[in-house]
Amino acid sequence: MKKLSLLMVAVMSALFCIAQPEIKFENSTYDFGKIKEEGGKVTGKFIFTNVGNEPLELTNVRPGCGCTAANYTKGAIAPGAQGYIEATYNPYNRPGAFNKNIRVTTNEPRFLENDKATPHMIFIKGEVIKRPPTQFEIAGYKNGSGMMRIKEPNVKHNLLNTKTALDTFYVKNFWTKPVSIQFEKPYEYVTEVSRNFGAELQPGQEGFIVLKYDASKRKKFGQIKDDIQFKTNDSIEQIKRVFYSVNIQEDFSKMTPKQLKNAPVSVVSTENLQFGEMQKNVSKTETVTIANEGKSTLYIRAIESSNALFKANASTMEIPAGGKADITVSFRAPGRASNQNATIDIITNDPKKPVTTVQMSAKIL
Repeated sequence: MKKLSLLMVAVMSALFCIAQPEIKFENSTYDFGKIKEEGGKVTGKFIFTNVGNEPLELTNVRPGCGCTAANYTKGAIAPGAQGYIEATYNPYNRPGAFNKNIRVTTNEPRFLENDKATPHMIFIKGEVIKRPPTQFEIAGYKNGSGMMRIKEPNVKHNLLNTKTALDTFYVKNFWTKPVSIQFEKPYEYVTEVSRNFGAELQPGQEGFIVLKYDASKRKKFGQIKDDIQFKTNDSIEQIKRVFYSVNIQEDFSKMTPKQLKNAPVSVVSTENLQFGEMQKNVSKTETVTIANEGKSTLYIRAIESSNALFKANASTMEIPAGGKADITVSFRAPGRASNQNATIDIITNDPKKPVTTVQMSAKIL
């Protein structure tokens, strides 16, 4: 009897070990063939079957790029039952051949036992036939939408905090009605200098607006992004925008020899901050000390991180001569294995070294 019981236990254990879900796709590639760029989004459907003997669940369906979106069967799929994954591709502004992947993980044992197991891969492919150019593109107005457009709304500048910059923005009305253009709200640091048309831009008319960016009135340092808005009566897009990316640096050119001699001097404890190995979704903080070895107050103008996962804050923004401050850098690891690298720029009023760059790195396991 004892031997029979042991045999039954062994048989049941063996059956339990081999009881598992298993996914099988009818086809691993969906070919859209030739599609028109202006034809709108296209969707392909992948059918799969649970050929295992336990309920199957899709735990993650991740497109390989932002141009595909996946919709799929939610919940448990019984043994022998079918499910689906839909993949959508937007061909607009993507002429030419494409081949994109979608990574699929399930509750199959290999994924439960190893979170780094290679996912199932399915693919969409095809060729996008380039659309004819629009009237806006033919005229050189590729940005934005609506019937009144700005030819080049993006500008970049490196400016001293005592300087200004003039920019000319070309605009055109493609509508059959006049379009009015005015500032959405007043800006102290951006003003309109001139325009070669009145309050309205007439149908088919092309004109320009000259704007002045005044860094002294911006009262900030480092990399600054500004979104300047115009209000219009465009029937499609009423708010028009121009985008400034400005690096504002402090002007030390008028300091006297005496002022330079008595200036603050910034010294950091390290320019290489290592967070080491970390688990996913875990937070950690490290500290950089900045000392003022000069003869006057050191002002921290700004602290900029190149990676949003690393955030830095100073214990004080004003450091007296001989004093110190701590800059705490917090980092939250993402939910995937990777190497994370970044810099923080510490911008001060030290005339000899106004920007100190600290390198940072972390390894996510």
